[in-house]
Amino acid sequence: MLPPFFELYKTLIAIPSISSTDPAWDQSNEPLIDQLCDWFERLGFKVHKQAIPDHPGKFNMIAQLGQGSGGLMLSGHSDTVPFDAGRWQHDPFKLTEADNRWYGLGSIDMKGYFAFILDACRNLLETDLQKPLYVVATADEETSMVGAQYLAEASKRAGEPQLQPDMAIIGEPTNLQPIIAHKGHLSYGIRIQGKSGHSSQPHLGQNAIEMMSEVLPAVLHLQQRLADNYSSPLFDVPFPTLNLGQLQGGDSPNRICGCCTLGFDVRPTPELSLIELAPLLEQTLQPFMQRWPNALELISYHEPIPPYQTRPDTELVKTLEDLGQRQCGSVNYCTEAPYLQEIGCETVVFGVGSIEQAHQPNEYLSLNSVKPAQQAVRSLIERYCLK
Repeated sequence: MLPPFFELYKTLIAIPSISSTDPAWDQSNEPLIDQLCDWFERLGFKVHKQAIPDHPGKFNMIAQLGQGSGGLMLSGHSDTVPFDAGRWQHDPFKLTEADNRWYGLGSIDMKGYFAFILDACRNLLETDLQKPLYVVATADEETSMVGAQYLAEASKRAGEPQLQPDMAIIGEPTNLQPIIAHKGHLSYGIRIQGKSGHSSQPHLGQNAIEMMSEVLPAVLHLQQRLADNYSSPLFDVPFPTLNLGQLQGGDSPNRICGCCTLGFDVRPTPELSLIELAPLLEQTLQPFMQRWPNALELISYHEPIPPYQTRPDTELVKTLEDLGQRQCGSVNYCTEAPYLQEIGCETVVFGVGSIEQAHQPNEYLSLNSVKPAQQAVRSLIERYCLK
């Protein structure tokens, strides 16, 4: 037997599973994965705990009920972002009911989603199924998305769970709006190594800030080129963005700057593939690399996240529009959707809660959204898995 819905939710929120690029914050998600494995095993699912190579303490869970090809995959990530305790009015790890809301870290982004799935599967038997139901919990979506990447890669290998769903739904907080497209994300640094020295003798050094000042116009030209050539009406910001987010250089006003780094990100629309973007970056920086051999380096801060798009007129999208009473749309942030698409299934982002509460102090689930979300998850399982 499973605990009641509130207790499922409460337990999930109470298990810390923060992922962060800062080692001081980063945590293993294994305790949460172990809890999910236990619950789904109690429901009769065949459960696989999947270790992520080269990422100690990071795991995916793959739970399957029923046999054969096709069926439905419900997917979510098991990690949360870090939190600022001073800005929370409630304990982030204690599910607190107040103001017709449930407050807690991960309440909508997105550990709470698994409570909805578990609750919908409470009385489900394998003999009831015509097609299999998969439930997936991934690691490190908030940082590298390595869990979803490995899930897709491993599904094609012998000895790993062979995932063959017809469709996948990622339960990110969309207020039950089907999301059929989002931009990608790439994060880079341009590092220029000059030659430091005394500021009174500039001819004996090579000022990296001055060198960067010559590179900047070329990067801004690329920014405009992306906007002019890869527009998409799907998005509120209808073109790929290139944001200059960080500039660091020098250590003292009386020293020639020996090193300068420009940090920027690119969010490509589906019209701009990662394969197309790489040569554009190379073309932008090549003249400077030739001019200053071994002085300029392009650094990728994480694996590129591809843009995502699926058709708006499929039966699944129409079903989700009916369930959520909202037309499909697109978003500017990223999800694991492009990696699940690699498995070969139609993929849509559709979940409870608002993205406006994600990554914010006092993250909450509105209790007004509980019943519609419960009904939506049950309806999807009935429609695509039951006899």
